[in-house]
Amino acid sequence: MKGRPCGRPPPAQPPGRRSPIRRPGILSMVELVIFVLMGAGTLAGAVTVVLARNPVRSALGLLGALVSLAVIYVVNLAHLVAAVQVVVYAGAVLTLFLFVIMFIGVDRSEDTSETIPLQRKLVAGFATVVVLGAAALVSRGRFTWTPASGEAAEIPNGTVQALGGELFTTWVLGVEVTALLLTIAAVGAIALAFHRRSAASPTED
Repeated sequence: MKGRPCGRPPPAQPPGRRSPIRRPGILSMVELVIFVLMGAGTLAGAVTVVLARNPVRSALGLLGALVSLAVIYVVNLAHLVAAVQVVVYAGAVLTLFLFVIMFIGVDRSEDTSETIPLQRKLVAGFATVVVLGAAALVSRGRFTWTPASGEAAEIPNGTVQALGGELFTTWVLGVEVTALLLTIAAVGAIALAFHRRSAASPTED
């Protein structure tokens, strides 16, 4: 195997070819643009969840918010958290929400009476305090944008292999109990649906 002789400079790069060096400024700008767009998508989805009159549209808004949040996790190099966000929340939990919505009925009238006195004013006041507090923290310059380095941090207890080992060795009882509870909930929902259908159908002589 022949190598380059010592002391000889490396061959010059052709004039029309660009250097494959990564540019941190461009990468940080792309990450910032993606973060702003996905943040706006998350906020729009959350507002849709609250303000939509149709529960199916609220569920779709929740899906958009969860997917946008997963993209933010990917930008921050948290790929495992992004996968869990899509599989668990956007997949299983949202499917459960849609199942409950379809089970109850989309066209069912809602009770708009306030069960808690002054609940709208309390929620509006709390939201105002949160928004003003966040604006005050941002305006004082406590937060700075730090672009990702592109290299995953070496965390011995944070890898997928270590997490899976902990789940199915130390916490295997909790995982199995959770799976059993989810199975019981699914079977109970199906049983209630069949019972409701049989009660609504006319009896045969």
